Amino acid sequence: MSEPEVLFDLRGGVGRITLNRPKAINALNHAMVLDIAPQLEKWAVDDEVELVLLTGAGERGLCAGGDIVSIYHDAKEGGSGSKVFWRDEYILNAAIARFPKPYVAIMDGVVMGGGVGLSAHANTRIVTDRSKIAMPEVGIGFIPDVGGTFLLSRAHGELGTHLGLTTARMDAGDAIAAGFADHYIPSDKLPDFYAALETRTLADALASFTEPAPTSSLDAARSWIDAAYSADTVEEIVNRLRRSEVPDAHKAADDIESKSPVALKVTLKSLRRAAEAASLEEVLDDEYRVSSASLDSHDLVEGIRAQVVEKDRNPRWSPSTLADVTSEDVDRYFAPLGAAELGLSNELGGQR
Repeated sequence: MSEPEVLFDLRGGVGRITLNRPKAINALNHAMVLDIAPQLEKWAVDDEVELVLLTGAGERGLCAGGDIVSIYHDAKEGGSGSKVFWRDEYILNAAIARFPKPYVAIMDGVVMGGGVGLSAHANTRIVTDRSKIAMPEVGIGFIPDVGGTFLLSRAHGELGTHLGLTTARMDAGDAIAAGFADHYIPSDKLPDFYAALETRTLADALASFTEPAPTSSLDAARSWIDAAYSADTVEEIVNRLRRSEVPDAHKAADDIESKSPVALKVTLKSLRRAAEAASLEEVLDDEYRVSSASLDSHDLVEGIRAQVVEKDRNPRWSPSTLADVTSEDVDRYFAPLGAAELGLSNELGGQR
């Protein structure tokens, strides 16, 4: 028999969740979400569990994101299975953010998309010298989800807008500077840190093993990033980047212009809406509308085809330019879903 895709273990007061698909960099599928959610619910009220520890099997990363090949086939066939997956995934993201005990997420190696949803909403987020963290959705014609627009919109200045539109990867210093992580521990110290969690308090273990985070090149670029990305439209952001005297700004413009035009414009609107939202749950509700609309879009199928399925790296976006994307094209992603709404913010009620 094959090994379970998620492993659970309880020792020394530590409830450990190990994502166990190392050959796929622990890419998250629906079955894994359905395994994790009830276990977390159980551990939240289990007196034997003092904290939860999230790790990924293998050395390549915590989680490379969602299973986008499945989404590709679902979208091509006009299915709705991805909407069921996203519903359960976003509910889990909200539960992680409100978990009543320490939830220690080890953001080691590659952490993207759905992996960010499992880790960056935790109350204790640890990065390492191997961390590579990103929200790369616009590169496949999708829009940042799993509460990613909530996190990006609350990064210092316009760092989150830059990350969302370019899909730039963050290292450990960048992730802490952008508010995606809290502590830095060198990867070779992780096994000893895990052992310490079983015999010492979390605060003690952190005090013993954390080190100063590396300098963030992203934070050092705040001046040109804030100047460019404070614009109201993607076109004006690109224009400002082109006019900059900083070479990295020109590279950022190139990166943006290679991505799905409609996904870029929807992402910018999503980020601005998320910045005004009252809660993570409200943002997840908005993201669910956007993701549901994406499933019916041309660019999601085309982006996954080009980047993951056929790997020709030559997506044919439609509309093909930013100028061709109308306000109606963008607005349809935010249309109410009626009875199909996620409804997390309604359930939250007076807890905001």
